Amino acid sequence: MNIDTLFALALATPLAALLACLWRPARERMLSLLVLAPLPALAVALVALLDADAMPSLMLDPDRQIGLILDRPGAVLLGVAALLWSAAGAYAATYLCGKPHGGRFAVFWLLTLTGSLGVFVAADLLSFYLTFALVSLAAWGLVAHDGTPGARRAGVIYLLLAVVGEVLLLLAFVLLAVASPGASLAIETVVATLPASPWLAATLALLIAGFGLKAGLVPLHVWLPIAHPAAPMPASAVLSGVIVKAGIIGLIRFLPWDAGLDWWGAALTGIGLVTAFYAVAMGIVQSNPKTVLAYSTASQMGLVAAILGMGLAGGDRAAVTAGTVYAAHHLLAKGALFLAVGV
Repeated sequence: MNIDTLFALALATPLAALLACLWRPARERMLSLLVLAPLPALAVALVALLDADAMPSLMLDPDRQIGLILDRPGAVLLGVAALLWSAAGAYAATYLCGKPHGGRFAVFWLLTLTGSLGVFVAADLLSFYLTFALVSLAAWGLVAHDGTPGARRAGVIYLLLAVVGEVLLLLAFVLLAVASPGASLAIETVVATLPASPWLAATLALLIAGFGLKAGLVPLHVWLPIAHPAAPMPASAVLSGVIVKAGIIGLIRFLPWDAGLDWWGAALTGIGLVTAFYAVAMGIVQSNPKTVLAYSTASQMGLVAAILGMGLAGGDRAAVTAGTVYAAHHLLAKGALFLAVGV
C-alpha cells in the first residue's frame, strides 16, 4: 500500500464507520471499534515523518488547489492526535459499556474525529473551514452527552461560542479569498498575499480571535472550564488534548510568518502570556480535577500562542517547529492526565 492510499484511508476510515452507524446493530456495537478508526491516520503520519521526502496529497480540484496535503507540522499533530483518539476510544468502550445512548455517543465521536483529523491535513480554505466546523460543532454531542442539567447548559454555552468562532473565521476566509488575485484557494497561496491585503488588520484580528477561541485564549477561554467537567471522561481527554489544537494548527497555517509583523506578533505574545498566567491563577483554586486540567490546558495553549507570537513578530518560521512540538507534547500529556483521572 503506497502512502497516498494510506493518506486517503486516514479520513475514509472514520467516515466509513459513520456510514456503518446507519445500521442500528452496527451503531450499537461501534463503541468497541472506536479504537481502530484513527489508526490509518497514525500510520500515514509515521510514514510521512520517517520519510523526509514523503508529502502525500489528494487534490479534488487541481485548478483551485482544493484538497488535502500532509506537511511536517501537520504530520506531527496528526500522529499524536490519532494516538490519543485511539487510546481514548479504547477507554470509551469500557467507560460507557452498559450505559444508555452508547450508539449516539459513537456517532458524535466519529464526526468529531473526522473533523479533528481533517484540520491537520486540509490544504485549502474550503476544506479547512468544513473540517474545522465539523470538529467544532460535532463536539457539542460529546459535551452534552450525559443529558444532565449541567451537561445541557455546558453544551449550549459551548455551541454558542463555537458558532461565534465559525462566523469570525468565515469572515476572515472571505477577506483572504478576496485579497488573493488568483483563483487558487490553497492556504499557502492566500496567506502569501495577506501582507499586501488592504484588509490585513481586520483579517488578522478575525483569525486570531477565531482560532484563539478554539485554543482557549483569554478572554475567549470560558468554554474550557465549563465543557470539560460536563463531558464524559474520554470526551474530556480529546476535548482538552486534541480539539484545542484545531486553533493551534489554524494559527500555524494562516499567520504570514515571513512578513515580520511586529505589532501583531507582540499582541499575540501578550494575549498568550496573559492566558498562561491567568489560567494558572484560576486553576490552582479549583477543586474539581477536570476543571483544574481545563485551566491547565488554557495556560499551556497560552504558552504556545506566545511562542507563535514571538515568531510572527520576528518573521521567524522556527517558531512553527517550537510551537508544534510543544503542542504535541501537551496533547499527549493532557490526554493521559484526563484518562488517569478517570481511572
